[in-house]
Amino acid sequence: MAVANHQRNVTDCTDGIRSCDHSQLTHAEAHEVSVSERQRNIGDCKNGAGSCDHSKLTPSEAGEVSVARHRLNVSDCKNGAGLCDHSKLTGSETSEVAAAEHHRNAQNCENGWDECDHAKLTPLEATQTFVAEHRRNISECKNGQESCDYSKLTPSEAKLLADTEKQRNYAACLKGYGYCDRTRLTPSEAKAIPVEHRPTP
Repeated sequence: MAVANHQRNVTDCTDGIRSCDHSQLTHAEAHEVSVSERQRNIGDCKNGAGSCDHSKLTPSEAGEVSVARHRLNVSDCKNGAGLCDHSKLTGSETSEVAAAEHHRNAQNCENGWDECDHAKLTPLEATQTFVAEHRRNISECKNGQESCDYSKLTPSEAKLLADTEKQRNYAACLKGYGYCDRTRLTPSEAKAIPVEHRPTP
């Protein structure tokens, strides 16, 4: 039990767990833990973690951290995530980030995602977005989704959807499966419905 407890304490210290008791470590173990703590602190500083202690960094480590933090900031700005600070970007990085932001906005608009600013689209992107939005609306209307906007359909598309819905409704009534609106059936279609699928008088 004592051996297991000792090993668990070494692991806790190496992993930076609060239950670590440094006083129970041997000289060699304390050295290994010190190395692990130093590497963990460098990693935390590079990743911008709150547990980073800059005072424990050597000049060369501080330089590494500075480079890593700059790269992370550029990445955050390009991806529109994290804590992007545009003021820390170089001229070329600002241009790259602007291009990435523009591309992301165009994708958001075309895919119907949030954070879309139509005003920032080029004429070509605006056209592509309109086509994509129109296709989505047709699909939503075909599936009977509430988001369908029939006012945005062309006359031919509206007729095609009406015919498709009429066929679906007739099939549902005929098979007795799915939503059936018998008021939309023609007299001949109503007569074709099997007796077992007709409403009880």
